[in-house]
Amino acid sequence: MNGPPQSVAGAAPARVPWGFAELFILSQTVLPAILILPGTQGMRLPIRASAFLLPLAAFVWWNINSEINVRPSRAQSWLFAVMFLLSVMLFHPQTPSFVGGLAHLAVYFAVMTPLFWAPAFVKSPEHLARILWLLLVCSGINAIVGVLQVYDPQRWMPAEFSRVALSGLGLGPVSYVGPNGRVIVRPPGLFDTPGSVAGPAAYAALLGLVFAVSAIPAWKRLLSLLFAGAGLAAIYLSQVRISLVIALGMMIVYALVAARQGRVGRATQFSVLAGSIVVGAFMLAVALGGQSVVERINTLTARDPLSVYHGARGAQLDVTFGQMLTDAPLGAGLGRWGMAGGYFGTVAGKGIWAEIQFTGWMIDGGVLMIALYVGALIVTAFAQYRVARAVQFSRLAQCGAVILAADLGTAAMIFSFTPFVAQVGIQYWFLAGALHGVAQRYGIEGA
Repeated sequence: MNGPPQSVAGAAPARVPWGFAELFILSQTVLPAILILPGTQGMRLPIRASAFLLPLAAFVWWNINSEINVRPSRAQSWLFAVMFLLSVMLFHPQTPSFVGGLAHLAVYFAVMTPLFWAPAFVKSPEHLARILWLLLVCSGINAIVGVLQVYDPQRWMPAEFSRVALSGLGLGPVSYVGPNGRVIVRPPGLFDTPGSVAGPAAYAALLGLVFAVSAIPAWKRLLSLLFAGAGLAAIYLSQVRISLVIALGMMIVYALVAARQGRVGRATQFSVLAGSIVVGAFMLAVALGGQSVVERINTLTARDPLSVYHGARGAQLDVTFGQMLTDAPLGAGLGRWGMAGGYFGTVAGKGIWAEIQFTGWMIDGGVLMIALYVGALIVTAFAQYRVARAVQFSRLAQCGAVILAADLGTAAMIFSFTPFVAQVGIQYWFLAGALHGVAQRYGIEGA
């Protein structure tokens, strides 16, 4: 590292042309969206796999062609240890299928590869801000479609849903009764699984509010505000309570970090606008979804938080650190849960149900797997906080605050979902890698 780039010294930074980073962000929305088209369910496996094959292909390209030398992030060593452990677990006697186990390992690796290659594609804070804007547009459109699917399902709801998601149970478990007795299916957005809009909607809410209080043209601020409102409304209408909690948590983290950066006015403006949008989006959701939306949200405060969590996903946590910790403290083999195991030959009777990431980690590598991956997440969070505190580089620090808040939201999903074998995990490591690469170009130690 030969010191910070010229732009840090005061010269105007050169505009980075559109490239693979932008196309990659677009692909993570466009590829799943193909599945909402009629007749595409027969191609679900290759379409779903393409979103994971793309980061693998980028990793190969980076190893062959990249000339950019960026110091590895501290999280990389943790992830190398994770991959080594998974490689050993591939030969565990309870791995039901070598092909299924190998596919499961490949999913893990595909999710984490952006941490390695993203620094080669994201060049500057301005480039990183553009990536975040593009992520907002993709997430915001996703959320708007989700709201429209409740408002006018005949026009906007997909003709087919994932047979994998419904599992023969029909739409009953993923629907609720709206105004005038109308049955409302939890909106999928630009995907084929009911309720799946809630994930991108949370990012639309955070990023929309961030850009709405930023020094950008007025039309962009208004569009950002629209995306933020649609994001929160889509979460309410999907009735995925954890996404609402995560979205609110991300907003709180961003406001606190912004205040810590000395941008108290911006943090106050953000907080006031966030409170207004939370209330306004709720009113819109109730108008579209009826009393069921109110009742669903009220369950968050009907009991203490631990009781609410235990009634939703806490039982899985009990099984993980109770029965599984006793029966398989060192893991129970690969390919016994998740998409890869389902598609690539988990032997009947050997599958294990995993709803949260802790359970998946315990199956795949036991307590050591949990320790290694959680360690990688903690190291990443501290590195991102260091960048956010580098206020001498204002634009980079602002990007750091946004990415810290967004990635902490993804990391929190390990208590309710399996983000690190899903596309949201790819996004996590892409943002982490992009921020690390830019920070290293600016000479920020520990990033």
